[in-house]
Amino acid sequence: MSHTGGEVHEPPGPDDELVQVFGSIAALTYAGSSTDEVHQAVLHAATRLVPGVDHASLMMLRRDRFVTVAATDAVARAIDQAETRLREGPCIDAILDEGMYLDPDLAVGSAWPRLSRFVLDRTPVRGAAGVRIVVDQQKIGALNLWSDTPGRLDAASADRAMVLAPFASLAVAADHHREQAATLREGLRSNREIGKAIGLLMAFHKVDETRAWAILRETSRDLNEKVSAVAQTIVDYHNSPW
Repeated sequence: MSHTGGEVHEPPGPDDELVQVFGSIAALTYAGSSTDEVHQAVLHAATRLVPGVDHASLMMLRRDRFVTVAATDAVARAIDQAETRLREGPCIDAILDEGMYLDPDLAVGSAWPRLSRFVLDRTPVRGAAGVRIVVDQQKIGALNLWSDTPGRLDAASADRAMVLAPFASLAVAADHHREQAATLREGLRSNREIGKAIGLLMAFHKVDETRAWAILRETSRDLNEKVSAVAQTIVDYHNSPW
């Protein structure tokens, strides 16, 4: 507690810190920041808000493959690689099984013996946790949380991680939907250009739509270019002033 000009100022409490960090993630997410920036903001929140966390990573399930999309450091990334290779660990279990896994001391009867051996032999990490991330009711990923101190990840850590998880899910979901929207816009733009190119080919070669589409595909194959790229070239040529 501090005094300034007769006023009493309370130090920021844990709830204030939560609000501040979550506000920062929200600002990044909805300001159109890059995917990497959003992911790193989530990991920064994990190391700042969850007691005992020294390293963190974000793993996603994509087409039946586990992919690390962000990590705080080389330690977290190396453990993720081992977890993926061995097909066992808190992050994989959090995605596929229960929403939260916690192992305060990997040296004492760990549920992931092969991963634990790797972690204990190759890294300073001694405790682990995995927290599921859900987007549109789909289990798409998890936060991996690692502590260098045995027993430092505890019930309080688990409680804070469970508070962080839904907000992390919202941030990842917003970013996911933004990427989907960008892909959709690009697809619509490409389709419009393809339609224009087919119309130009029909007029120039005096053929029907089926033949014009065949010409476009054949040209695409011969040039080893995407159909949309060839279509764009045709439209650009038609629109050129010479």
